[in-house]
Amino acid sequence: MASSQQLSLPARIREGLEAFASRSPSRFAILIFASLIMVFTILLAQPFASATGKPTSFADAFFNAMSTICVAGLSTVDMATYWSPLGNAIIFTGTQVGALGVLTLASILGTIISGRLGLRARLMAASDTNPMRIHSGPVAEGQAIRLGEVGGLLATVAFSLIIIETTIALLMLPSVLSAGYSLGESVWYSFYYSAMAFTNTGFTPNVGGLVPFAHDYWFLTLIMVGVFLGSVGFPVIYALSRNLKHPRRWSLHVKLTLTTWAILWFGGIVGYLILEPGNSQVFMGMGPGELTYQAAFLSTMSRSGGFNLVDISQLDSSTLLFTDMLMFIGGGSASTAGGIKVTTFAVLILAAIAEARGRSSIEAFKRRIPGDVLRLAVSVGLWGATTVAIGTLIISELTDAPLEYVLFDVISAFATVGMSTGVTAELSDPALYVLALVMFMGRVGTVTMAAALAATQVGQFFTRPEERPIVG
Repeated sequence: MASSQQLSLPARIREGLEAFASRSPSRFAILIFASLIMVFTILLAQPFASATGKPTSFADAFFNAMSTICVAGLSTVDMATYWSPLGNAIIFTGTQVGALGVLTLASILGTIISGRLGLRARLMAASDTNPMRIHSGPVAEGQAIRLGEVGGLLATVAFSLIIIETTIALLMLPSVLSAGYSLGESVWYSFYYSAMAFTNTGFTPNVGGLVPFAHDYWFLTLIMVGVFLGSVGFPVIYALSRNLKHPRRWSLHVKLTLTTWAILWFGGIVGYLILEPGNSQVFMGMGPGELTYQAAFLSTMSRSGGFNLVDISQLDSSTLLFTDMLMFIGGGSASTAGGIKVTTFAVLILAAIAEARGRSSIEAFKRRIPGDVLRLAVSVGLWGATTVAIGTLIISELTDAPLEYVLFDVISAFATVGMSTGVTAELSDPALYVLALVMFMGRVGTVTMAAALAATQVGQFFTRPEERPIVG
C-alpha cells in the first residue's frame, strides 16, 4: 500500500474525508450541509442570480440559501420577481439537493468519496430513518429500513424525486396552460410547483402565487398530494412500494406515521372549521363545500407544505396558535417535512396514555416500544421546544412585531414550513441570522446536532444508587 506521502493531493483529500466520515457520521453530515449552504449563498449573492443584475446582500443571500437547502420556504424577497432565470434554477436545484436529507446526502457523498456503499454510508443513510443509529449503530428492534435495504432506500429517494415530481408536473400542466401562461412558462411553472410541493418548500414562481389557481381544485389537490407524499417520508414510500397490498407486513413505523398523519390531518380540518369561520373574515362568504376544502388545504400545508391561499396575518389568534401546534409536530421521519415528526408525537402521546392507564410498557399495533425510543422522543421534543423558545425570545428583542407573529414565523422556520405572517420579510439582518439558525436546527435535526457537538461518547462501567424524585 502506498504511503500517505506518495498519494496525490486529491487522493489524500479523499482519504481524509473518508476517515472523518467514519469517525463521526453526524459531524460529516452537518459539515456537508453547512458547506452546501455557503456554496448556494455565494451563488445567490452574484449579480447573475438577480433579475436586476445587481449583487444580493449577504444577509438576503445567506437566508434564502439556508431556506432553500433546508426546504423551509421562507424568503426575504419576492421569489416571483427578484431572481433571474439562472437564480431560479439555482433555487430549484437547491431544493432538490436539500430534500434528500442530511444523513442520506452525507451517505451518498460518502459513497462517492469511498467508491462503495460501505457500512458507514449505510449507517448514515439508515440514521435518517432512525436517529438512534447515530449513537449506537445497528439497533435490535425492527426497522422501517434495514441496513441491507439501504441501497434500495437510496434508489427510492432518487426515483421518488424524479417520478413523483414529473408525474405531478404533467398533471398540473393543463391547469397552468388554462391560467393563461405560455407553453414555456407553463412547463416551468408546473415542474417548479411540483418540486416545491413534494419537497415541502412552498416557493411560488409566478406573480400572485396560488391566486390564479384559487378555484382550480384539480391543481390545488395535486399540490396537496405532492405535499403528502413528501411529508410521509422516504421509508414509508419505500415500504408502500414493496407491500402496498399487504398492510400486515407494514412496520410499526409505517403504521404509526400514516395513522398519526391522518388523525392530525382530519383533526386540523375540524379545528380550522371550529376556530376560524366565526372569528375572522378570511373564510367569510364561503359555502360549506368551499370552506371544508380551504380547511383541508390549510391543514395539509400546516404540516410543512408552506403554500397558502389566505393571508396568514389575518387569521385569528386562536387559529395561529392551532397552526403553531400542527407546524411544530410536522411530518414523517426521513421526509422533506420538518418539525419534531409525527412518530415522535405519537410515542409521547402513547407514553402519556400508558402512564395514565398504569401500564409499564408503551404499546401500539400489538408491538412494544422500547424505553430508549421514548427517551429519544422526549429529547427531540424538548430540544425542539427549547430551540423555538430561545429563537422567539431573541427575535422578539430585535423586532417590534407582535409576539404571536414572531412565534408563528419561528415555528415555521424550525418546522421548515414556509408560511409567514409577514414578519420574516421585515426582520433586521441580526434577526435573520437567528431565524436562519433556527431553520438549520430544524432541518438538520436536534439529535444529529447533539451527536455532532458531543466530543466523545464516554462509556460508563458502573451504576449509581437509584432514588426517585417527586414528579408532577
